[in-house]
Amino acid sequence: MKDLKEFNIPFVGLKEGSHLFEYQIDKKFFEAFQFDEFDNAQVKTTVAFVKKSTLFELSFTINGTVTVPCDVTNELFDLPITGDLNLVVKFGPEFNDEHDEILILPHEAYQINVAQYIYELIVLSVPTKRIHPSVTDGSMQSETLKKLEELRINKEKTVEEESADPRWDKLKDLLTDK
Repeated sequence: MKDLKEFNIPFVGLKEGSHLFEYQIDKKFFEAFQFDEFDNAQVKTTVAFVKKSTLFELSFTINGTVTVPCDVTNELFDLPITGDLNLVVKFGPEFNDEHDEILILPHEAYQINVAQYIYELIVLSVPTKRIHPSVTDGSMQSETLKKLEELRINKEKTVEEESADPRWDKLKDLLTDK
């Protein structure tokens, strides 16, 4: 987490009003969190920081791509992601981040590190099922897809096999012997 000092926002010296912070997120950012699900990342992050007399409003916006493996073929592809998060920062006797959209900082705090919020926003913006666009439109030619097609179960074939099982014939006789 030592590498993330660039994500500190020292709010003590800022004037009241709106301030804009921009960050370019890459794989090195995720290595600091020991997160290795992304092969690469190119995400532009914008933090709109509004300082008011008693609180701060932070609005995070992300836009970019992460390189992930396809869940079907395991081939890498660039997945476009977008997302936003609004956060209200208040002051209180002690640090409290139990609520998703409200952060309470101690009165003696002089800066806020936004790296954790950027990390969570990017990771949660990636869908749980990641399918290569060429798989969905049918244009991808892959050994994995060919093998999956070969192993597909034919439903008509299984219904015929079930009805031809000789072990059940004696039970069927019980129904007709009434």
